[in-house]
Amino acid sequence: MFGLTAALHGNITRVRGQAQQSNFHDYRLLRHDERPRVTVSILDRGEPPTGVGEPGVPPVIPALGNALFALTGKRQRSLPLRADA
Repeated sequence: MFGLTAALHGNITRVRGQAQQSNFHDYRLLRHDERPRVTVSILDRGEPPTGVGEPGVPPVIPALGNALFALTGKRQRSLPLRADA
């Protein structure tokens, strides 16, 4: 969900070099009713645990960007991504 938040709502604004969003109270997060249905499976491999949720965050934005390119034929090079851009 953090990856989708960055892709769809990731817009950090600056005034005189100062970020205007400081924490979750003033940074737009993906809302529960906006999220896709997700099924999570955690497999026991007998190894010590590492990341579970973090590895899926980085590929979300390029995957969504590629899907929008397939849909619209236009590459987007900045966030937030928009279907109508």
